[in-house]
Amino acid sequence: MTWTNRFQQGRLLKHLTTIGIGGAADHFIEIHDVTSMQEVLSFCTDQNLPFIILGKGSNLLFDDRGFSGVAIANRIQSLDKIDECTWHVGAGYSFSLLGSQTARQGLAGLEFASGIPGSVGGAVFMNAGANGRETCQCLIDVDFVDANGHLSRISVEQSMFAYRSSPFQQMHGAIVGATFKLEKSDGARQRQLEIIQYRKNTQPYDAKSAGCMFRNPSCAHAGAIIDQCGLKGKSIGGAQVSSLHANFIINAESATSADILDLVQFIQKEVKAATGYDLEHEVRFIPYRKEIK
Repeated sequence: MTWTNRFQQGRLLKHLTTIGIGGAADHFIEIHDVTSMQEVLSFCTDQNLPFIILGKGSNLLFDDRGFSGVAIANRIQSLDKIDECTWHVGAGYSFSLLGSQTARQGLAGLEFASGIPGSVGGAVFMNAGANGRETCQCLIDVDFVDANGHLSRISVEQSMFAYRSSPFQQMHGAIVGATFKLEKSDGARQRQLEIIQYRKNTQPYDAKSAGCMFRNPSCAHAGAIIDQCGLKGKSIGGAQVSSLHANFIINAESATSADILDLVQFIQKEVKAATGYDLEHEVRFIPYRKEIK
């Protein structure tokens, strides 16, 4: 049986993303182990098939037409404790769950992950951060499968990362695992609980969104800037700026990707005119047809 026979046809991407938007993928498959990821990426490259890697579907906006290629859901969810403070985790593992688990065991470094609706692989890819912390700060190495199916373990340093940026954004393939080095802390659990409560109180936790829409400009906060421009609650079609946190655009009523993009452009124009800031979107917009690298 070839990989083509294992692909599902026409899987709706809106059911695989936190914002609930996106048409059908030509092909879809869930991958649960590293060897299978190596094989499917090699197959896609050999067959000249564009592919996109999905974790838990946050920070993504797909086209209403879907994706003309293979949508690969990374479900590699292994968890291995190398020692008390060093954990190796599959890229499909819940980043939020990892933050809660490590904090409950008195380990500091990933408390901020609690409540972030992404996977470990997605957090590494985006260098996710909150509450003054970033993923790279306790990251030791990353397991990566390139587009030809070759597996490598890449040692990382903080200098390789920047705000919402990682070297993996320039690499074609899939993150399949990551190793974190944490520190013992009696206060880790309390900090984690405070972070999750603050997030629930200040962000549209239960609404359909892709997460923070815009990157924070230097020495400023995108949400505060948008709020100052009086844009909370602004709607275009089914897309709406959250009335709780202005850096979240929510799928309020059967929004389309076009609604979201129109609202993004409206916000950028209004903010530029009022403040001079050029807001850059943090959410990745995935076109219907993806160029093969």
